[in-house]
Amino acid sequence: MIVRFDRLAAKLPPPSDPDPDGAAAVQELMGGRFGEMSTLMNYLFQSINFRNRQGARPFYDLVANIAAEEWGHVELVGATINTMLSGAAPTSTPKSLSGAHEELKGARNAQHFLLGGLGALPQDSNGRPWSGDYVFSSGDLVEDLTHNFFLETGARSGKLRVYETTSHPAARALTGYLLVRGGVHQVAYARALEHLTGANLMKLFPSPRVPTDKIPECKPWMQDKSHLKLYRFSPTDYHELGAIWNGPHPETGEELMVVDTPPEAFLANDPPPQPSAFAPDYRPEEIAEIAQKLRQAAGLPKKPTGDVAPEGTVAKLMDKVTP
Repeated sequence: MIVRFDRLAAKLPPPSDPDPDGAAAVQELMGGRFGEMSTLMNYLFQSINFRNRQGARPFYDLVANIAAEEWGHVELVGATINTMLSGAAPTSTPKSLSGAHEELKGARNAQHFLLGGLGALPQDSNGRPWSGDYVFSSGDLVEDLTHNFFLETGARSGKLRVYETTSHPAARALTGYLLVRGGVHQVAYARALEHLTGANLMKLFPSPRVPTDKIPECKPWMQDKSHLKLYRFSPTDYHELGAIWNGPHPETGEELMVVDTPPEAFLANDPPPQPSAFAPDYRPEEIAEIAQKLRQAAGLPKKPTGDVAPEGTVAKLMDKVTP
């Protein structure tokens, strides 16, 4: 089971200047072969299908726990795409629908506004749907872990290329975070294979050859030691991560550590309505009025109980989410 928190794994800036073409590029990190949907679904199915869990418990714990973190990465990529698309169409209810999206007709991914309500879609950067063919779950532990190592290697290369494609602050914040956390997963699968076979993949395939600490948006996460931490995403399970995640980091030499709580979480920005895209409706104020009446009838507070980042400001750092 997955326990969900209404927070994001990294701090994103609020919507600013829209960048529909940049959002199309970031879609590769969502639904591409090496995107976050692929890492999530690969590790999810490998953990579902894992046999002899008790006999190979540290390896099962590793794959299952990383799968839980990948859920949050999918959510973060989606929030980034939404941020980059906010304001690409009129944000107030237009008097006429005529021509509301005329400036977007040449955008790289027309489905963002034709089908997606100016939001993220399960697609790659060319608008092709994510495919279950990207999932590799052979049942052979060494084979699966080797695949996972190269999946994370390809994912990091893709993040670097997206980083170079757009300078939008949300995309840069996203890729800075994912490069660090993807590096953790890359090292984790390499360490697991080293324990199983004796082969050190980090020495055989030191790819991509770009030190993470040279990227400005990665530096805060490096200073926070995020590149050393494997978080345990459960209040009761996956206690054997430390049997694999230990020893020195292959790039920095610092000691790896398991953290027994999820990482610090951040309030999400509330994307503004896009009435011309019917998101959430052509007249969003009517939905808000209905929601207010439902809240009152249920005996809930007049003010919505959920939290979002203060409008127009960067989300504040939240206390650690604990079970």
